[in-house]
Amino acid sequence: MNINEILKEKNMTKYRLAKLSGVPNATLSELCSGKTSIEKCSGETLYRISKALGVSMESLVKEAVLQKEVEKNLEKTYECALPQYLQHDLDEYKRGLKEGSTLMDCLWGELYGSINIAEINDGAITHDHAEYLRNKYLR
Repeated sequence: MNINEILKEKNMTKYRLAKLSGVPNATLSELCSGKTSIEKCSGETLYRISKALGVSMESLVKEAVLQKEVEKNLEKTYECALPQYLQHDLDEYKRGLKEGSTLMDCLWGELYGSINIAEINDGAITHDHAEYLRNKYLR
């Protein structure tokens, strides 16, 4: 369970957790929003949060590590076995980023169009798949 889920289960606010743990409310807000990763916290911060929540430090970190593994696996599956035209445009877009192409606006448009065609016209990728690609490369 992540911090948000534990707080909800214990009917506790971030403010209350901040008071019980001595961890600043701003730090907890960044952890709960995902802006800061829990693995980057000091041992003392992890200890204070876990003690105040009544859970082990390992369980707090384990959730974050598992989530990263899921995201890595999702990335692997969402960026392979694409329709040929979409794979081509994605590769060209990545190459343009890497080489600092002056045609990034054109490459962006090509990739955007290919994602839409693959999702809407061809049904070759799901809406979630398309959103993943848009969020990762076009935002």
